[in-house]
Amino acid sequence: MRDPRLELLARNLVTYSLDVQPGEKVLIEMIGSEREIVSCLVEEVYARGGLPYVELIDPVVQSAMLRSITREQIEHWAELDLKRMQDMSCYVAIRAGSNVSEMSDVPEEQMKLYDLYYRKPIHLEQRVKKTRWVVLRYPNASMAQLAGMSTAKFENFYFDVCNLDYAQMSKAMDPLQALMNRTDRVRIVSPGTDIEFSIKGIGSVKCCGRRNIPDGEVYTAPIRDSVNGTISYNTPSVKSGVTFEQIVFRFENGKIVEATSNNTERLNQVLDTDEGARYIGEFSLGFNPHILTPMKDTLFDEKIDGSLHFTPGQAYEQADNGNRSSVHWDLVLIQRPEYGGGEIYFDDVLIRSNGRFVIQELEGLNPEHLK
Repeated sequence: MRDPRLELLARNLVTYSLDVQPGEKVLIEMIGSEREIVSCLVEEVYARGGLPYVELIDPVVQSAMLRSITREQIEHWAELDLKRMQDMSCYVAIRAGSNVSEMSDVPEEQMKLYDLYYRKPIHLEQRVKKTRWVVLRYPNASMAQLAGMSTAKFENFYFDVCNLDYAQMSKAMDPLQALMNRTDRVRIVSPGTDIEFSIKGIGSVKCCGRRNIPDGEVYTAPIRDSVNGTISYNTPSVKSGVTFEQIVFRFENGKIVEATSNNTERLNQVLDTDEGARYIGEFSLGFNPHILTPMKDTLFDEKIDGSLHFTPGQAYEQADNGNRSSVHWDLVLIQRPEYGGGEIYFDDVLIRSNGRFVIQELEGLNPEHLK
């Protein structure tokens, strides 16, 4: 017997997140071995009159491919898959791999080839810009371990987070979006962090369950050359199967001129992927009330209550500062008191302190109002 929470999740993805219409083609991509969520999605797409297409990817096999792949093969692979993506109206990706470090044996140069010649044309240029899409994880023992929970407890947490009333959250986001749209100068202060930049004229975007599940952020981007100062991230991040911690960036006129971490050499290899990787493409505030601790999973960590992320690499067209890169790496700073606290100022006005919104128009985004 199916878990009714799973059926609700699939229905929400198809009807709310993607809003599938009769005759539309929907690509369902599963990385991992979970099948029940895929079957639920197929049934829901058919129920809406859509046409589901499915791809199942084994991360172990994918890692084996990438370790020896050539640029020519990646370009041919991308050419084939790009044609398919161009024929799709919607895309849903479920990530359910059992080992977040599966790609750690793939050399960084190989990952750069994959990012530049596969991910960039298919996902950053075609899927993100020209389809309706949503990306999510699926609960398993590996994710539960990363979250420090039993599998059963993590499943309960997962469905609380992913089946949140995102339509209600969307309304609560409106004042923050309006404030971002009229803000010029931003200052962020935390232990090891003092950074300033402008977001004037960039615009902002609400993330309320339409593109990511879980969700709960409003993002914009800094004017590309306006970033100055230092930021010290306090949340670990997995990139290409490698865990990075204690990442610190120092900026001069928008560019990351110094970068250190527990793996400084590989960190700088990522930042040297292309020119845009050393500039910031996104600034976002996270406030999902159910997500409180990091679990080395970006889709969850970037929505942590009382967090922000400041993202090297590609900017989104909806809030575009012109930065272009094959990299888009959401790195997270949590500002709740147990993580060191911190403040965010918009045009010299304190808008969030120690992870809580402190001006009246934004109080609806504090956790007691969103649960």
